[in-house]
Amino acid sequence: MGKAYEKIQRMHNALSHREGDRVPVGEFFWTQFLNRCKEKWGEGFDPYREFDLDYVVINPNMDPKIQPFKIIEQTGEDIVIQTGFGATIRRRGIVPMPIFEEFSINNPEDMARFDFDDPSDPRRFFQGGDDQINCVGDTLARDIPSWKDRLDPFVEDFAVFGSICEPFEFLWRIIGSENALIWMASETEQLTHFVNRIGEFLLALAKAEIEAGKGCLAGMYIWGDVAYRNGMLFSPAHWREIFKPHVKNLIEFFHENDLMVVYHGCGNAKAIFDDFVEMGLDAYNPLEAKADLDAVELKKEYGRKLAFVGNIDVRVLESGDFDRIEQEVRYKLQAARGGGWVFQSDHSVSSEVDPDSYRFALDILRKYGNFPLNL
Repeated sequence: MGKAYEKIQRMHNALSHREGDRVPVGEFFWTQFLNRCKEKWGEGFDPYREFDLDYVVINPNMDPKIQPFKIIEQTGEDIVIQTGFGATIRRRGIVPMPIFEEFSINNPEDMARFDFDDPSDPRRFFQGGDDQINCVGDTLARDIPSWKDRLDPFVEDFAVFGSICEPFEFLWRIIGSENALIWMASETEQLTHFVNRIGEFLLALAKAEIEAGKGCLAGMYIWGDVAYRNGMLFSPAHWREIFKPHVKNLIEFFHENDLMVVYHGCGNAKAIFDDFVEMGLDAYNPLEAKADLDAVELKKEYGRKLAFVGNIDVRVLESGDFDRIEQEVRYKLQAARGGGWVFQSDHSVSSEVDPDSYRFALDILRKYGNFPLNL
């Protein structure tokens, strides 16, 4: 398996609260940061190999409908598309955030009539094309290679993670965040029934993904933004009643297949961290520093109950101040004592981060991040 074995073991050690050879590192990158790296180091630049990262996450086509994007209008770099979620989305040049203009469901009663394509359709894994999760981000991509073609180049040298959304992340892409939050209170029964259908779809898709991976996957990411800067987007009680059972099903299924499980949730979802512990989640990502999360303090509170991935303040990386960057890395390394922490930004390496600043952060990690730690 080339380098993959040692990197898988490094991740296993961290997520199992053991000290291995060194603190593992992973990352997500904005496209404009990667473009800056290519300008500096050449078109063949690969951040995972260049920076010797330990794991990579590859997403399949999760769209409810497997279909090419429909172009609604286009003027220069301003383009409006409709995706397999039925969402109408505007992308403006290099502006990092897409604008969701319309959703496929605008009335509660339409949730019962929404259809999903087969979750185990081979096209999700073995055919390239367009899909919303992979193609609509800080830039617009079209006709990308298949999940398998994107996965295969990394198998020999990295711990490869597949991924799946949890139901709220999937729900809002169909009905919109505003409707999701309103109907959660006003149309609870209809929304819960729809969430249950989504949960069944996602679990079936996850099963098909693992089968398509044919033993190549070391873990799974669960995508689920249920919080913002100051706390949960909705009450923890609603989350526990409507969404938690489906997250639990995913975690248990992945563990049955000997896969590490990391939950990615933006904002401050600390109100439900104990629920993740109860469900046996291995690790939580990305621990946004700008949402007042601190991996060192969380490690004191949760000990060996929950591992953490991330929390390197991207605002510090953006500053270009090497003294601040070194201080940030060395401080957060305290969370790695005894295992339980993976070095990573507190969301993604943004366009404003200079490539040399990111490389410097990794140099500090590699200088001080070998076990036993000497900080």
